[in-house]
Parts: sequence; structure tokens; C-alpha cells
Amino acid sequence: MRLEYPHRFERFGAVRIHALQQVIELDSGADEEAPATTVQGRMVQHVSARSLSDVEKRMAIVVPCKDERRKVIEGVLSGIPHDCLIILVSNSVREPVDRYDMECRTVEHFCHLAERSAVAIHQRDPGLAEAFRLAGYTEILDDEGLVRNGKGEGMLVGLLLASLAGRDYVGFIDADNYVPGAVHEYAKAYAAALHLAESPYAMVRISWMSKPKIQDGRLFFNRWGRTSQVTNQFLNLLIAEYSGFGTDIIATGNAGEHAVSMELGLRMRIAGGFAVEPFEYLDLFEQFGGVIPSPHPEVLKHTVDVYQVETRNPHFHENKGHGHVQEMRLQALNVLYHSPICLDPVREEIRTFLTEQGVIGPGEEPPAEHVYPPLLDLDRSRFLAALVEHSESFVQIRRHRIADIVVEEPILLNSPIDVDDVLDLNGMEEDLADDLTESDADA
Repeated sequence: MRLEYPHRFERFGAVRIHALQQVIELDSGADEEAPATTVQGRMVQHVSARSLSDVEKRMAIVVPCKDERRKVIEGVLSGIPHDCLIILVSNSVREPVDRYDMECRTVEHFCHLAERSAVAIHQRDPGLAEAFRLAGYTEILDDEGLVRNGKGEGMLVGLLLASLAGRDYVGFIDADNYVPGAVHEYAKAYAAALHLAESPYAMVRISWMSKPKIQDGRLFFNRWGRTSQVTNQFLNLLIAEYSGFGTDIIATGNAGEHAVSMELGLRMRIAGGFAVEPFEYLDLFEQFGGVIPSPHPEVLKHTVDVYQVETRNPHFHENKGHGHVQEMRLQALNVLYHSPICLDPVREEIRTFLTEQGVIGPGEEPPAEHVYPPLLDLDRSRFLAALVEHSESFVQIRRHRIADIVVEEPILLNSPIDVDDVLDLNGMEEDLADDLTESDADA
């Protein structure tokens, strides 16, 4: 892969935000990489196939899923590079039809054909909640004693499972992506930027080149989503208030497709719901921006690198309506408004915007969002032991190779667990052929 060299950056304390860099070439050939070169006035970085593979072998891709169609899920799985570990975190309905059961069958069948391994779990599994409780991480539990609903909560679960699997990097790709090629490009961009990162504390965020919509009977390749425009505007305003200079450096405030080194991810706090992606910027600014004392002084000795990569594939996903956009917008601005580093002029701009949108009344304040502590101090051994003992949805799909050689589970356990026993999917393999002939209309 060839990437445009990020020609400028902004600093917020120890956080270095690199300007948007474009994918020049998806496949740059078999030649070994060389130092960045200048071509027609543009600096270009080349990342070899071997270097991409080295990162992918150490990376998990978390796929948060909620009631997506089976064919769409299959497409997403097919786009994830072969050496990446797949982690499906589902919050799909289980009654009257158990869609999580369908998702697990889809993942298992794919892994059987592709000779690869995966992990899956349901976000509302009481056993998962019990594992968090016994590990002392009760902040994520709701009044029912279960893991709260929300995208951020699902991503937190995926990050924890990736760390238990011993992966050095974790990427996130939404399950509603209609283009397998786009999924593949995102993962390759993650690997390329993480390989080029100069710091062990690094994040990669994707900006779509276009998000097509049908207007007047033709495709219109829109540059920015409605939510992204607003989130980027206010995050850039925050930086400008501190620096005294206007900026447009942040182009990925709502990047659902992003990846992070485990060294950084385990130190970050995670916001619930759709606030999760914009809060990642805020958390970096709060912890490593130098405005307030940092709980991780060891990180301040390094640079925290944030790379933003503009991809080539258009992004097609489910249109979930105006209400979904408004909810994402509100949650993004909520976490910014309540951040301890948010300055009064920015807060006033947020109040004005939300009042004009009819989201809050005159004089009201936006609601606060849930923010969860870093996973670094969570007792992961206790969590895993409790998860194995209590969970009924935790599934590990082992890689089957030629001559029926079985590779060990992605997450090593003291005592092996059987997929059928955990998920009560006896007879799964016998049913797979029947599943493939079922209509996809309700999936």
C-alpha cells in the first residue's frame, strides 16, 4: 500500500494529530519498502505486503453488530484480512427469533470455509455481566445488572477480548458495511499506518472519500456525512480556542472505522453509545494534552500519534434515518460539553447549536454520557475465568486446517470449552447446509 505522507500536524500537548493522508495505491507490489520519496511534489510512503502481514497477524478486528442482515455480515467477514482475528460483539435481538444464533452460525460457517478462527459474544449475556462484576468493573452494568446497551459498550467488550487474545492492535469495523472491498481497505490502512507509527501509543482513523446517495435517479458522491461535519467543527473549535489559531485538522471525529495499539487502547477511557468515537479525541486531550494532570506520565514521554487516512472505496451502509443522525450528533456534543477541558466559548457554541436544533430548551444543558474507566487495571484473569464459567454466549471458533488439524482457541483457557456446550448449538454443523438454503429476506 502507498500512502501520502502527512504533510502537517497539530499538537495538543503530547497528542500529535496528523493531517488527512490519502491512499495512493491499494496494492503497491511485492517490492520491499523504501524511505518516503517525493513524487511530483508529493511525499509518498510505501508499506510492503510483508509489513502489512506482520501487523495483521497481531491485530484483531472487532465487528459490533446489531440486527444486521446475514448477507451483509458475510460480506464484512470476507473483507477482513485472513491473519486478523475476528471478534463479533452482538447486541441483536434473541426473541422471538434468536438472531445471535444466526450470526454465530454465519461466523462459524465462514471460518470453516476460510480456515480461520473467531470469537463471538452477546453484549447482554448475564454471564458477561457477571464476569465484569467479579472483575470489579461494575461501571458498565445497568439497573438490570447487565452490560448497558450501546455501541461504545460493545466496543469496550471487543477491546477486552482482543487483549485477552494477546493481540497488539485492535481495529473496529461496523457490521452494516455493504462493500467487502471497503472493509478490506480499512484493515489494510490500519496496518499500514500502525506500521509507520513512530510511537507505541498510536491510533488510526478512517475518513471515507465518499458516502454515495441516490439523488434524482443518480448517484451523488457526498464528501462528508451530516454528523461528521458537526463533530469535526466543534472538535476543531476546541483546539483553536487553546492554540489561538483556526484549524481544520480533525476530519474523523465520528470515525466508526478506526484502530488503536493495545498499549494505548487499554489506557483510554471509553464513552458509551454513539459518543464513543468523538470521545476518543477528548480522552486523548484530557489524559495526554497537558491541560490537567495525566494518570499515565509514562505516555507523556512519548508522542501519542493520531493518523487520519482517506480511503478509496466508497462507503455504503444502512440508512437509519434522521433520528439516528440526531442521536449521534447529540451524544458527540454531550461529551465535548461536559469535558473538563472544554472552554466556555465552546460550551456556549454547543448550547446555541443544540437550542437552534430544538434538542434542548433555552437555558438547558446537554445531558451527560456514560464514560468508563480504562481496562488496564481490570483483573483480566478473574474476568476470563468468570466468563468461561458463567457465559452462555461466549464462543471460540477454532481454526481447522488440512487433515482436520485443529488449532487452539484464540483466547487460551485453563480448561478448554466446547462451543456446543457454551452456546447450546448442538448439531450446528449438521444444520449448516440447511441454513445456506434459507431465504435471506428476514436476515
